[in-house]
Parts: sequence; structure tokens; C-alpha cells
Amino acid sequence: MGANTSHVSDLSDNPSLRALVGTESISENDPFWNQLYIKKQTFVSSYCCFSLLLLSPQVENNPRTGNFGALVRIFLGRTKELKISTECQDQLFIWQAHNALFMIRCLLKVFIREMSEEELHLQFSYQERAPGSCGETSSEDLLEELLSNLIHLIVEVPMLDITYSILFEAVTTLLVFFSYQLFHKDILRDGLIYQHIMKGRCLSLTSRLVKTLLYNFIRQEKCPPPTHIFEPKAEGGLLYGLASGVASGLWSVFTLGGAGSKAGIDQEHNPLPLSNQSLLLLLVLANLTDGPDWPNPYRQAITCFRNTQDTSSLSVEQPHTFQINFNSLYTALCEQQRSDQATLLLYTLLHQNTNMRTYMLSRTDMDNLVMPILEILYHVEDRNSHHVYMALIILLILTEDDAFNRSIHEVVLKNVSWYTERTLTEISLGSLLILVVIRTIQFNMTRTRDKYLHTNCLAALANMSAQFRCLHQYAAQRIISLFALLSKKHNKVLEQATQSLRGRQGDNTALPDYAQDLNVIEEVIRMMLEIINSCLSNSLHHNPNLVYALLYKRELFEQFRTHPSFQDIMQNLDTVIGFFSQRLEQAGSDLSVERVQEVIMKGAQALPTDRLKKFPELKFKYVEEDQPEDFFIPYVWSLVFNSGVGLHWSPHGIELFSMDSG
Repeated sequence: MGANTSHVSDLSDNPSLRALVGTESISENDPFWNQLYIKKQTFVSSYCCFSLLLLSPQVENNPRTGNFGALVRIFLGRTKELKISTECQDQLFIWQAHNALFMIRCLLKVFIREMSEEELHLQFSYQERAPGSCGETSSEDLLEELLSNLIHLIVEVPMLDITYSILFEAVTTLLVFFSYQLFHKDILRDGLIYQHIMKGRCLSLTSRLVKTLLYNFIRQEKCPPPTHIFEPKAEGGLLYGLASGVASGLWSVFTLGGAGSKAGIDQEHNPLPLSNQSLLLLLVLANLTDGPDWPNPYRQAITCFRNTQDTSSLSVEQPHTFQINFNSLYTALCEQQRSDQATLLLYTLLHQNTNMRTYMLSRTDMDNLVMPILEILYHVEDRNSHHVYMALIILLILTEDDAFNRSIHEVVLKNVSWYTERTLTEISLGSLLILVVIRTIQFNMTRTRDKYLHTNCLAALANMSAQFRCLHQYAAQRIISLFALLSKKHNKVLEQATQSLRGRQGDNTALPDYAQDLNVIEEVIRMMLEIINSCLSNSLHHNPNLVYALLYKRELFEQFRTHPSFQDIMQNLDTVIGFFSQRLEQAGSDLSVERVQEVIMKGAQALPTDRLKKFPELKFKYVEEDQPEDFFIPYVWSLVFNSGVGLHWSPHGIELFSMDSG
């Protein structure tokens, strides 16, 4: 919009930018500042120009000039009038404040990469000022003042077309403040920024900030196009032309990504930069470590918030609590599970907020939440391992609830389009869940061989097993097929171990650790036998298809009947196989499939339950590791690095995670 839009190549000669990062102090009252953040030439679709300028050997950014502090003070002065400007629809004033914050963020991003936190503080705290400076804000408090004002801006300025970009910029600037973590391998547990955000004047805004970020995620507001941000005034005008040039330049940051775009960011169809960035900031805040004598207030807020329909009095023992519309949050979570960050938020709420977990489990439309999770697992080849883990742990947490395990078999699905291995015209949600989890186990056995993944998959199946109802024929077949695969693998490892022992008689060199491999396989086989046994013991008459599959492949179980690790659990399977085999023999030979199923149905009603030995109920509960931050903080920052809108860090210098970990 406009013929004078500049290019990155022009910016090295831009006198305003050169003055800003130069060695001369500029008074806060100097007209220079108005020229700097109104001129559209300053703004292009990428802020990498600032990085280029600041890192150029010809440019010295000296904290003794105080120019950065002056820029911050000017922005702070304008934030006091933002609410009034919004009410008055003063678009130009809002854009001027936005542009000042845009520059602050770009400068901060480079400072944080190149400086220690102590050196960054010098940019805020140097007090010598040029004549005519305002100096109303104490220099020592300038950093905390900026952090506090950014939070105030986020929670107090309403989201409108004209405020969307400054709200996005405020959220993004807070993210940049925390980005020191990217450049440290160890988890940061202290620091000036950490102290301000956890204990300073920002603390009182904790619940409002968390609530606002959640609502930004819920609302999923699209970035307004520039034609909606700036409507032409009568006959155009100079100020409109300047400001709209800025708008169109920043719009391209959102929609095209500029130099900050990265592969994997979905920017093709109406991007949601504020929603995405708010969710990333929320996850960063929630995963800050506790202090030595104080808990993370943002995690406290996420742990205890309640439904707006909850009319009970708020507990004084729960600090930072608030109320939010659970129905809207649930809907947004269901719709957004294609992204890692939305899945991580769902995990966080299920694991840490008992109010939200109870609400989710009470929903009668759980398929809307479970189906996207199953789709993540089904496409395990295309997902990063962390996303798969989160999806699987969500299922494990859900299966801890017996009512959930019963209800999923009552939900009937039609034509599951993404399940392509077999046409499923009609299947229960429970049977589909079993199919997907078994497929994940099989993928893991042949590809990644991750014991952690195996354990959680089997734990979810075990939690469900006593509540299996009317299993789909294909689900029953896959349960037995998985056992067949395990049996084959067991025999192969056993044969390898035997041959290795024979070939090395008298040789004292170390043998391959077949014993450990065999032990792991036998643990998995034992768990599968317990899952089958749990179903037969608790709901045999509800699962004729499993009995049919068991009888069809009964020879698989012969070798484990006398195995010392499986003798006890095999008793019930022997009883069931023997009972139904006898019934089928009595029914005659050459029986049709329909006749076999009929015999099984009648036999299931006739089998005395006391003939099956009782085993302890299979129940597994998800427990986080002792130091969860070692996993979650690198994971969250890998999401910020890969999914942050309008942000770009060079991979060189990133210490927190390896560049292939996402």
C-alpha cells in the first residue's frame, strides 16, 4: 500500500535506524522519535534488519547513550493512554505505540542473544541522559516497569481489529524476554527477569494474564487484514498513507512469515498469530520452575481455575484462581489438536487441573476430543516423538476413569476416513482406540523400540480391559495378532540366545545381552496375557469376537502353558479355550462362521464365572518424572522456536535442545 515501501537492502542507510543504534544520546523530547515510528520506511515484513544493523561492525550500540531506555520510556508513556485511544478509535496513536514496541522487541531479541542478563540490565539502567529528558520513571525499575506494562496491556486492552497487532506484539515481546533459556543447556531457575515475573509487581496480575491468554486461545481470532485496520478517511491524507504503509508491512509478517517464517507453520489459510503466540507464552509461563521458597504462580493459576458455571465460593487456600467458560475451552481444545502446543495444553489441564479433568470426563461428546488424539497416534510416522508421547499420555490419563472406559464403547462411529488400513463403516470409539494403540505398539516394535512408549500403550489397554464391550471383529483380531507378533519375536530372540551360547562354549568374551531382550519381551507378553485375561474374566459374554479370535489362533498359546512366567495367567485362557472348543466339537464339523459365533454366544452365557481364577484388577496411573522440567522446558521452547509467528532465531547458538529434537 503505497509506492515508497522500502526493502531490507535500503535499511543499512536509513538515518533514523542508524541514529537509534548510534553513539549519540537522543532526548526523549526530540522529534526524532515521532519520525522513527511513523515513517513507513522503517518497517518491512521482517525485523531481521535490526539484527543486521546491530551486528554490523560499523554500528556500535552503546548503553551509555540511553537511547534504548528512551525508546522504552516513550512506549511506557503511550501505554497509559492506550485504553482511551481504543475507546476513541484513535488508530494512529495505537499504531505509533505498536511500532515503538515492535522496535523494542527487535532490539531485545538481539540483546538477549548477544548479552548476559547483567549486560541487558545496563540497557535499562544507565541513568545519564541528554538535556531535555523526561526521566520520570526510575531507571532501576525500568525493566520491571516494561514487564508490568506489557502484562497490563495484554489484560486490559480489548481485542479489536485496531488493537490486534499491539496485543500480538505485547505477547511476543514477553516471549522474547524469556528466550534466554534458548541459549542455555541447563534449565534457568533464577535471574532478574524471572524474579520480576514471579515475585514483583507482575505477581498480582497472574490470574488475569493466564485467563486472558486462555481466552486468546479460545477465541481463535484471525489477523484482521490491513483494509480493516485502517479505513480511508475523507480524501485519504498523509497520516493515513503513512500508517497504512506500516499496517501492510506488518500484515505480511503474519500472513507470509517474512524472514521469520519456518517450515511447518501453517500460514496458508487465515493464520491465527495471537492465538498461537498466547498459547506458547502460556506454556512457557506454566513451565517456569518453582523458586526455592515459592511456587510458580502461573502453574498455580492453571491448576485451580474453575468453570464460570461453578457457583461455589472460591477457596481462600487457592491463590490466583479465576473462572473461565469450560465449554468454550473444551471446544477450542477439540478443534486445535493438530498442533503440539494445543496437545500439550490439553495434557497440562488433564494432569494438573482436577476441575477441568472432571468436566471433560463428564462430557457426552468425548469422541470430539478423543478422535483428534487417535489421529495423532495413527499418523505416528509423521509426528515428532514428543507429540506422540503427549497424545498417548492423554489417553492413559483418560483411561484411569472407569466411566470413560465404559462410555467409549457406547459411541458408534461411521466411516472413519483417516483410518486407511481397513474400511471401518461402523465401529465403536472404544474398538477404534484399541486398534490405534495396538498399531502404535507394532510401529514401535519395528521402528523406534522405545520401552517408554510400549509401557504407556499397554497401560492404557490394561486400564480399559475390564470394560471392553462388544469389541469390533477387527479389533479382536488385532489383539490376537499382536500377541502372535510378540510370540514370534520371543522365539527368534530365544533361538539367537541359544545359538550364541552353543557357538561360544569355552569362550569368556561377553555375550550379546539376549537375556535383557528376552526379559523385556516376556514382560510385554505377560501384560498382553493379563489384558486378554482381564477381558475374559470381567466381560466375556460381551465379547464373542475376542473369544472367536482366541479360538482361531489357539495354537499360539500352547508354548506358554508350561512357561514358568505365564503358568498362572494361562490357567484362565486354557479354561476358556477348552470350554468353547468342547462346545464347538459337540456342535459338529464344518461349521459356518455364523454357526460358530452362535455357539460362542450361547456358551458365554453358560460358562460359570467361578471357573475363572480372579486376579487383581489392572490399574495403571500416570505419574510425572521427578524433574519434569528437564523434559517439558526444552520441549516448550522447541515449539516456540519452530512455531512462533514472526520470530526467527538462527539455529547457531541454540543450546537448550538439539535442532532435530522437534
